[in-house]
Parts: sequence; C-alpha cells; structure tokens
Amino acid sequence: MSVDELVIRTLVVDDDPIALDAHAAYVERVRGFAVVGRAATGTAALRALAIRPVDLVLLDVHLPDMSGLDVLRRMRSAGHACDVIMVTRARDLEVVRAAVAFGATQYLMKPFPAGVVRAKLESYLAYRERDPGPLVAQSDVDGLLDALRAPAVESGLPKGISRESLDQVSAVLVPETGRTAVEVADVVGVSRVTARRYLEHLADTGLAERALRYGTTGRPQVEYTWRPRGGT
Repeated sequence: MSVDELVIRTLVVDDDPIALDAHAAYVERVRGFAVVGRAATGTAALRALAIRPVDLVLLDVHLPDMSGLDVLRRMRSAGHACDVIMVTRARDLEVVRAAVAFGATQYLMKPFPAGVVRAKLESYLAYRERDPGPLVAQSDVDGLLDALRAPAVESGLPKGISRESLDQVSAVLVPETGRTAVEVADVVGVSRVTARRYLEHLADTGLAERALRYGTTGRPQVEYTWRPRGGT
C-alpha cells in the first residue's frame, strides 16, 4: 500500500458526548485518518472492535461500565492488536504504567487543545508510514520509535497563523452551516479581526467556502462553511 493510500481507521471512545464529538472532529481533520466508529462505553467499544477493522483507538480511561484499562486488557485478550492512545484526566503514575504494560501506544492528558491531538496523530502517522522492510535492524527499530515519540513539527503555515488557534477556529465550522467572523470570534474567544484572518486562511486553502449572508438591513456579511475533504 502506498503512503497516499494509507488511511488509519480510528475508533473514538469517550462517555462525554461533547468530548466524543470534539475528539472525532479532531481526528477527521488530520490527513490520513478516518473515524470508523464511536463508543460511549467499554462494552460498546469492544462490540465495535468485534464487527469492523480498526487500526487505532482513542480510549478514555474513565467509562461508566468499566475502566479504559479493562477495555485495553480485554482487547488484548481477544486478540485485537490495534494501537491505542489513552485519553484521560488521570495523572496517577500507576495508571500510566498499566496503560503502557497493556500496550498503549501514546497517552493524552485532558484538557488539551486540538493541536496536541494533531501532533500525536501526525507522529503516529509518521510511525505507520515508515516501511524499512520485512526484516529490520536496530537502527530501523530506533527510527520507528523516534517517529512515534517525536513531536510533530508545524510546517506550511503562514506567519501569524498558529496550529492551535487554527484548529480551534476549524472546530467551530461545520458543513452546511455558515458562520461569520463575529460568531466564530465569540465562540473561540478571539477578536473579530483574528477570527477573520484564520477563516480567510481556511478559505484560501480550500478547507472552507465563503458566501454572503443577507440580513434585513445593512451590508451583507461574509460567512464561512467547512468544506469536507473530497467534497465538491
């Protein structure tokens, strides 16, 4: 499979519906990833793994029916070898060690901005894209682990545009519902000028579409709508 064809099929597990939607949106907006399932309980997560192929699980530790560590342990017992990124507020060292012992690939501590999720996912994608061949040397193994653990480097963004703020503005936009710079600024907590700068960048790069919103009085406002990748 070529790099261009690589798609990381991702299952997102969190009992908080707002967090579940947000994390799924973060994943969908990173190149090379697709959300193939969502689950709010450990039982639902295990059921989802049993019925569809999954490459990566974003797994919350605190679930209503069992802990994420129990889910991870049962996954391994059932033969599911997919990678896992633990997502949790837990800062107990024993929880971290247990997650690693059960085979968690990475660990994300809440609360975190979208940019942190993006960095973890891009590092993971770099790890999956490396192909040293069927037989590896020590240097190949070291390179794989370095790709997995190294922070993703921001690139390709113009001056004055940060990845974290861009992700926050992007998360406010949805398909088929236009939002103005004023509306985005209110949600994100930035100035209207800043919101418009980020929205214009999204529009210029083809990730958002501009349209005019006509009111009863005054000049029409520019609104921006998220344009899904591959959409027309």
